Amino acid sequence: MLFTRNRYLIGLPILAILVAACGASTTPSVPAPSVPAASVPAASVPTGSAPAGSAVAKDFSGVTVNVVTFTGPPIAEPLQRHALEWEKATGGKVNVTTAPFSDLFQKEATDLSTGTNAFTLYTMSSSWLGSFAGQGYFQDLTSLVPTYPGLKWNDVVPVMQANSSFGGKIYGVPFDSDVVAVYYRSDILGKDGVQPPKTWDEYLTIAKKYQGQDLNGDGTPDYGSCIEKAKGGVGTWQFNGVFSGFVQALGTKQGTFFGDKMTPLVNNEAMGAALDFWKASSEFGPPAEINLDQGTGRGLMTSGRCALNIDWGDMGTLPLDPATSKVLNKVGVVVMPGSKSILDRATGKLVPCDATTCPNAVDGINHAPFNAFGGWIGAINAKADPKAQAAALDYIAYVSAPEQSNPDVTTGVTGEQPFRVSQEDPALWIKAGMTPEVAKNFLDVYIGQSLNGPNAALDLRIPQANQYTNVLEDAAISQFLAGELTKEQAMQQIFDGWQQLTDQIGRDAQAAAYAASIGAK
Repeated sequence: MLFTRNRYLIGLPILAILVAACGASTTPSVPAPSVPAASVPAASVPTGSAPAGSAVAKDFSGVTVNVVTFTGPPIAEPLQRHALEWEKATGGKVNVTTAPFSDLFQKEATDLSTGTNAFTLYTMSSSWLGSFAGQGYFQDLTSLVPTYPGLKWNDVVPVMQANSSFGGKIYGVPFDSDVVAVYYRSDILGKDGVQPPKTWDEYLTIAKKYQGQDLNGDGTPDYGSCIEKAKGGVGTWQFNGVFSGFVQALGTKQGTFFGDKMTPLVNNEAMGAALDFWKASSEFGPPAEINLDQGTGRGLMTSGRCALNIDWGDMGTLPLDPATSKVLNKVGVVVMPGSKSILDRATGKLVPCDATTCPNAVDGINHAPFNAFGGWIGAINAKADPKAQAAALDYIAYVSAPEQSNPDVTTGVTGEQPFRVSQEDPALWIKAGMTPEVAKNFLDVYIGQSLNGPNAALDLRIPQANQYTNVLEDAAISQFLAGELTKEQAMQQIFDGWQQLTDQIGRDAQAAAYAASIGAK
C-alpha cells in the first residue's frame, strides 16, 4: 500500500504534449539513485525461502532488468530483497531505481512518452493503467500470465486480476492489493459491549462516546476517530471509500464516479451525505484533523490513541510490531460501513435500500468496499528487448508467487497486502503474531467481504484519474473542511471541474475508458 502521493500529478496525454514542447519534465527532478537491497534490517523482513517457482528453471545470464519503483521501505524493500534471490537463481541482473512517490507517475510517464525507455519494468498503482495501457506502452501479457509457471494466476483474487487488466487485456502482474476498511480498538469496544459500526451514523456515535477518554492509559485524553484529512494526502481515497456506499449498489460494473455520458455523480445527495460525515467526524478527532497526514495518523492508532480509524490493510499488520505498537492484537476490523439509502441516479436523491435498489445489502445496509489505489502491479515496457521482457516477467512473477508473497503480506515493512486466495490461510497470520481470532477477523473482512465482495468498488482508472480525484476533488473537500466553501459549492466545484476535464480530454474517449476500467465493456 502507498504511504503518500502527489496531488499535482497530471495525466499522460497532457504530459506527453508538455514534454514534447519543452523537452523536459514539467517538474524537473534528479533521478533517484538505486537503493541497495540491504537498506532494511534483515530482522524486520520475512525470512527468505529458497528461490521457488519459475525462476529456478530459467537462465537469464547476461540479461538486465531495470526496475523503477517508489522510495521504500514499503514496496521497494521486497522488490530489492527478492531481486537478490532471483539473480542467484537465474544469473540475471536486476537494477532497482527508486523515486519519491510524488514523482513516480511523472517519472514513468516521461520515460515512456519521450521514448527514453530507461526501464524494463514499471511498478505502479493499478489505477494508472488507464493513463498508460491505451498508449501501447506496455507489453500485452494476456497470453502469458494465466499459465506462467509458478505465478499461479488462479490463486489471485478476481478483483486483483481485474485491477491488473484494462480493456479485457492483462498488462500487469499484481504483488499487492489495496482496499480501505474501518479499524477499531477491539479491547475497548469489547469491554463496553459496543458493536463496531455498520453505518456511518454508528461510526459517529462510537467516536463521540470515546472522544476525550484516555484510551492507552497514559493519563491524557485521546480521540474517538483518527482520519487523515490533510490536503494532498491520502484523505481523498478514504473519502471516496465513504462515498462509494451511497452511490454504488448494483455490483462492481455499475461504477462509482460517473453515470451516462460521463456525467459526474458528485453533485447530489450521495456526495452531500459523504461530505456531512467527513465534516462531522472531525469533531471527534485530533485537533486540526484537517492537517493530519498518514504517518501521524497511523502513529496515533498504533500508540493506542484512537478508538476508530479508516485505513488500508497495513493497519492489520502494523500493530504487530512490538517496537512501535501498544495495541498488539487489540485492533479489529470491519468492512467499510454503509448506508440504508442509495443514490437514485436519475433524480440525484437518496432513496431507501430494498431488494431492487440494493440487491447486495446486508441487513438493509449497502456496503461498497472501495479498492482505494487498487494495489501495486508490475508492467513491462513493450519497447524493451525481448530477452529483457522475458526476464522482467520471470522476476515479477517470482516476486508475486505465493512462496515469496505469502510471507511478505504478513509483514508491515513490505507495504504489501493480501491479494491471493492462498493468503487466506490463518496459519500465515498467526505465525506473524496475530491471535487466531484476530487473524480470522482480518481475513474475513479484508479478503472475504472486501476484495471478494459482490459490490466491491474500483478506484478511478481512466486517463488523468489523479487529476479528477486527487487534485480537483481533493481541493474542493479541503476547502469545504476549512469553511471556505459550503457543501453545495464544493459539490458544484467538483462537478464543474470534472466536466471541463472530460471535455478537454474527449468525452467519448473517456466514456469508453471508464466502461473498460470497471469491466462494463
